[in-house]
Amino acid sequence: MAQRRGGGGGAGGAGRCSRPPMNEDNARFCLLAGLILLYLLCGAAVFSALERPYELRARRRWTQRLDEFTRAHGVEVAALQGLLRDYEEANGAGIRVDALRPRWDFSGAFYFVGTVVSTIGFGMNTPATISGKIFLIFYGLIGCAATILFFNLFLERIITMLAYIMRWFHERQLRHSGAGALGEGGRAPRREDDSLEGWKPSVYYVMLILGVASVIIACSASTLYCAMEDWSYVDSLYFCFVAFSTIGFGDLVSSQRQQYEGQGAYRLGNCLFILMGVCCIYSLFNVISIVIKQTLNWILAKLACGGGSETDCGPGGEGGAYPGRRLSGEMISVNEFNKVSLALLQKQLSDSAHHHQGHAPPSHAHLNGFSGGVGALAIMNNRLQETSCDR
Repeated sequence: MAQRRGGGGGAGGAGRCSRPPMNEDNARFCLLAGLILLYLLCGAAVFSALERPYELRARRRWTQRLDEFTRAHGVEVAALQGLLRDYEEANGAGIRVDALRPRWDFSGAFYFVGTVVSTIGFGMNTPATISGKIFLIFYGLIGCAATILFFNLFLERIITMLAYIMRWFHERQLRHSGAGALGEGGRAPRREDDSLEGWKPSVYYVMLILGVASVIIACSASTLYCAMEDWSYVDSLYFCFVAFSTIGFGDLVSSQRQQYEGQGAYRLGNCLFILMGVCCIYSLFNVISIVIKQTLNWILAKLACGGGSETDCGPGGEGGAYPGRRLSGEMISVNEFNKVSLALLQKQLSDSAHHHQGHAPPSHAHLNGFSGGVGALAIMNNRLQETSCDR
């Protein structure tokens, strides 16, 4: 590691970037924090300009309607407001003016725990008892962690599938071109170290595939919600994004009426759409975070190089670990994927536990490769090997 960082020093460092004033990770963190703050300020300004006038008009209409009602029916404003507060309390327990499905029968409770472990949290029903609230704390702690791991493994499967497809197409091209000797079954012979390591797909391909899949799922689900919930298509798309991204405002919630035509099929389709949508959007967020980090590395490289090309920055350029590498060719790797993955922490804790129990550490050859597949749990071995070797 010292050799890698010291490559730009001395007389041979002429024309390279100057050493940044702070640690690269700290600089990236501060830059991201500043950009997020700016993003929040811009978002607040836009939403305030869009929604504030509507809020003021709604408040005026409500005040006018309240005055008209109290005068027409001879009701005191204080008594009416007390009744409205009671209704708000009942509303929190799931009581509505229109007939809705039971909140806490088994199907309603199953829908609720699904929104808990997926971190959607629509808020249409919440525990009202002390024992329910206490149980939710421990139930959500385990359930949310397990679901996040499931989402990470889902992304790992996507990367594995793309790696297999890329290798299959390469072998197919070799067979058609006749390059090299063919093994049994007409397949190109594989070396012992020919693992999926060399077939990691570009982060941009993964982002494109997940984006297209998310759009297809959202459009299909919106068509279903338009027919079953009588929502507009825009409202349906809005609900899909809010639900799939686990924001879960709760202003629109699907499958809440007491009766639907084809109720069983609709509720099954609703659960499947939400499950597939959350998996794809969560994975898409993970991949987009990699692209954001690459952009931050590029900005830091530009600042360190005084506006020069990032390929001239040497080891101080993009991330320091890939001298002269451009953004467009970045692959999904340990440095990018596992730093945003819960699986990295789980693997490190598992390794530490094995070492404390007296198990011998894995061999150098076993650490280098994809013997267990690709993705969060497997490609992390490369990073751990690099760290131990550099030290």
